[in-house]
Amino acid sequence: MGRTIVVANQKGGVGKTTTTINLSAALAETGRKVLVVDMDPQGNTTSGLGVDKENIEKTVYELLLGENTAEECLLENILDNLSLLPSNINLSGAEIELIGVEEKEYLLKKALDTIKEKYEFILIDCPPSLNMLTINSMCAGDTVLVPIQCEYYALEGLSQLIHTIELVKERLNPQIEIEGVVFTMYDARTNLSLQVVENVKENLNQKIYKSIIPRNVRLAEAPSYGMPVTKYDTKSTGAESYRLLAEEVIHRGDEEWQ
Repeated sequence: MGRTIVVANQKGGVGKTTTTINLSAALAETGRKVLVVDMDPQGNTTSGLGVDKENIEKTVYELLLGENTAEECLLENILDNLSLLPSNINLSGAEIELIGVEEKEYLLKKALDTIKEKYEFILIDCPPSLNMLTINSMCAGDTVLVPIQCEYYALEGLSQLIHTIELVKERLNPQIEIEGVVFTMYDARTNLSLQVVENVKENLNQKIYKSIIPRNVRLAEAPSYGMPVTKYDTKSTGAESYRLLAEEVIHRGDEEWQ
């Protein structure tokens, strides 16, 4: 049975898109069939995977509005084992257009249900806010992966996100769980990064992934070339870190592996 992982944090700039792109590429590299769903109107996941977001007509927006099916919007095997439901700025209008639509929280779930048996992992990149698009993502997901930047205000907003996940669980999707927290933009040269990691561990009663994603030039450069870092610089520390995270995600809950 496949797993649908929602990558969410309402704070911007914490590495959500970077994590979605590179974790999905690292999972696909292991031979697993992966689908990426870009639910952010900025469409950075779409362009970061090498797709020209300005020139696609069938996107998540058309999918949510019921104009196209998931099958019609799908860009299959844009990398080996990796397919994409793309997005662009049109998606920013979805919130308003869906006002009054019955069961609008479940539009993405219903669409994904038609194709999900093809994939072992579905990763959904959310916008940096707790809006209708994020709620749709959480209603379609099994777990929520939370990237946290190693900086002073890391914990700020996290309790709000956890509260939102709990509300969704209570009212809309009883299956949803927190997948875990992954630290991003870790700088080994600063005491601050270390303090943030310790602080979150002490204050957060959640699974924290051992793999920590460092600040890495190659990781920052890769999206402008439309490639995941595993393709752009396969031996970089960024690529290796996401491969380690992929292994942890694959073996989540597997006691023998720990």
